[in-house]
Amino acid sequence: MINNLFDISGKVAIVTGGNGGIGLGIATGLANAGANIVIAARNDDKTSVALNSLSKIPVQSIGLHVDVQDEDSVEKAVGSTMKQFGRIDILVNNAGINNRKQPQEFSSIEWDEVIDINLRGPFFCAREVYPHMVKCGGGKIINIGSMTSTFGLDFASVYAASKGGIVQLAKSQALAWAKDNIQVNCILPGWIKTELTSRLQFNKPERYSLVNKRIPAGRWGEPDDFAGIAVFLASPASDYVTGIAIPVDGGYTAF
Repeated sequence: MINNLFDISGKVAIVTGGNGGIGLGIATGLANAGANIVIAARNDDKTSVALNSLSKIPVQSIGLHVDVQDEDSVEKAVGSTMKQFGRIDILVNNAGINNRKQPQEFSSIEWDEVIDINLRGPFFCAREVYPHMVKCGGGKIINIGSMTSTFGLDFASVYAASKGGIVQLAKSQALAWAKDNIQVNCILPGWIKTELTSRLQFNKPERYSLVNKRIPAGRWGEPDDFAGIAVFLASPASDYVTGIAIPVDGGYTAF
């Protein structure tokens, strides 16, 4: 039956940065499809609020304090997940930051912070869950890229570099781990209403207006718009899909 293709009941999903924005939209979608959820994030207060929201769904949801740029923190989080659930089936590498400046204004410290969280972090997380997915007979890794994975953005050069890198990381891991029945894919969000984008309409009103005019769907995306694609990439429906990057942008990059 077609419904079985999208059933992830009993699976265990770690969602980094899953306590808000796109991450919470994805965590909610996976939970509604039957997965148990581990929210791995740095802000414990936001995680508590997110867990309260997820508590309305009849699955198990826990929160873990994790800094993805810290290898020890990632290792402990994966260990805690295994202790709680005994398996890891799905990893969503969503945690990320941005720093809006012109390229010449970035310090080496600012470069390192963005790259460490947005690119090194997903590498650490995927490497750590890999042996556990192998023991389960396979798994799903979903990296959250960006429309800047495919084209530049003048005020977000380091962010764009990190998000271009995460697509190549996914492609390489997809090739390396296909033999282990682990599919690795990317989602590329367009202009989405989150904390990272909320200031654009005030800081760059002309850019905000241009963005609105260019989106064929006629609106900015919402975190809930990522539930469906996440369930697809986390479920048996995508067992023959690996190494790809799927835009979720209301048609913005179709121009």
